[in-house]
Amino acid sequence: MKRVKLTVAYEGTNYCGWQVQPNGITIEEVLNRTLSELLGEKIQVIGASRTDAGVHSLGNVAVFDTGTRIPAEKICYALNQRLPEDIAVQSSCQVPEDFHPRRCYSEKTYEYRILNRKIPVPTLRRDTYFYYRELNLENMQKAAAFLVGEHDFRSFCSVKTSAEDTVRKILSCTVERSRDSIITIRVTGTGFLYNMVRIIAGTLISVGVGEFAPESLPEILQKKDRSAAGPTAPAHGLTMIGINYGGGN
Repeated sequence: MKRVKLTVAYEGTNYCGWQVQPNGITIEEVLNRTLSELLGEKIQVIGASRTDAGVHSLGNVAVFDTGTRIPAEKICYALNQRLPEDIAVQSSCQVPEDFHPRRCYSEKTYEYRILNRKIPVPTLRRDTYFYYRELNLENMQKAAAFLVGEHDFRSFCSVKTSAEDTVRKILSCTVERSRDSIITIRVTGTGFLYNMVRIIAGTLISVGVGEFAPESLPEILQKKDRSAAGPTAPAHGLTMIGINYGGGN
């Protein structure tokens, strides 16, 4: 047996998130089924990030164990011939048998994209949140800086979370505007709570329209109360960019 790591990109529009569930098709379900058919054995992948319905990815990570003789680095090519066009494995490689994508130290990066203009652009509707009110970029940047570091992010996670420990470490949080009116919130951290990045995005949008002052972010963190932060931004604006593992895995 060998353990194979996959780096998976997908457009999440047509899926009920990553994790297998009874009420709709998921990325994990498609990978399990397609790998099982390809390799002739029952495969169950273990994913690094259980992204929500509608969230996209350029580099989610999954591992699985297999007895196949197909070289690990060739599996992605054979797999992509069978996968639907909105899922594509970017690479596959063999990793140590004890490598676990959620238990190893990692740094995850997400981007939340906002189309900030008066009129929507139809070609961006699937992966960018259209927001017509003018956003103050400088204030959003000031607010984002308060999130960097280790904090209790209970105010920035869904009330549905099962996590007992809500302390997380954010390594960087930036807000940039491109020439095509897209504002990108980019967040890198060692771990995230349920809906955390979407709530960060919703809060920074609220700062951008003047509903919160940038300097209110420390107080929002200190309250440890979901109602103190802004709304949860829509899922389709969020993309997992990638995961960096220590030790070169």
